[in-house]
Amino acid sequence: MAQNIFKGLGIALITPFTQDGEVDYKALTRLVDYQIQNGADFLCILATTGETPCLSTDEKHKIKELVIDRVRGRLPILMGCGGNNTRAVVEELRNTDMRGIDGVLSVCPYYNKPSQEGLYQHFRAIAEASPVPVVLYNVPGRTGINLKPETTVRLAKDCANVIAIKEASGSLEQVDEIIKNKPERFDVISGDDALTFSMVASGAAGSISVIGNALPKEVSRMIRLEFKGEYEAARIIHHRFTELYSLLFVDGNPAGVKALLHEMGFIENVLRLPLVPTRITTLQKMTEILKTLKI
Repeated sequence: MAQNIFKGLGIALITPFTQDGEVDYKALTRLVDYQIQNGADFLCILATTGETPCLSTDEKHKIKELVIDRVRGRLPILMGCGGNNTRAVVEELRNTDMRGIDGVLSVCPYYNKPSQEGLYQHFRAIAEASPVPVVLYNVPGRTGINLKPETTVRLAKDCANVIAIKEASGSLEQVDEIIKNKPERFDVISGDDALTFSMVASGAAGSISVIGNALPKEVSRMIRLEFKGEYEAARIIHHRFTELYSLLFVDGNPAGVKALLHEMGFIENVLRLPLVPTRITTLQKMTEILKTLKI
């Protein structure tokens, strides 16, 4: 059975755009280098934070190839591959060149709101079709459906290459239920920056982080301190970013972290419709926090 290699700090990588709205591949290259140099343990590409629904097939292919080429095997790469049409996801998995990709992140079907049995059958079909390990992604706030702990554990036990779940339900009780009942080889990964400290303390294997795009060194240090049992030192780092966590998402994701990266000089503050940049008031608050943190 497959083991989870996606541990520690994972970066939910953004897609930078130029002022005229095209993918900024030079900025993306700089961001990948920045993550590698500052403590990221793996990269998660072409998922929600990467504005993937607004990318063309050609753009997604170029982003995938750029990241693989730049990483050169130094970090594992997790790639988004999901949807609400099971047959289409299965076909994509069968037809996509997965060389250089270490696993796929597959979100719960959105909009059509399947039952728990429907979710089980959907992910089982994906697991059977995928040539690489599968990480489930539960984010009820976006999909309108919650993958319940008993269904997650059932998938973990029945599907040899379902290795982890990115949990963004916002429920620590749900996280604890999965951790208590899961097979040893299966891991829970935080999908919510504000809860990463608590989830890792409860036994999660790490985080797929949005704030890590901008602050990988700090978030990586927090998680590694927790792994060593140094919870008080980790808690101090966590509390430094409490206000920033909420500001990053108040105007939608990735608007907040893109504004932050723009202030840090990495990218243009550009998103693709229907997403728009964060409000000036939010940006001003984040800028003041950055000054206080001296980052």
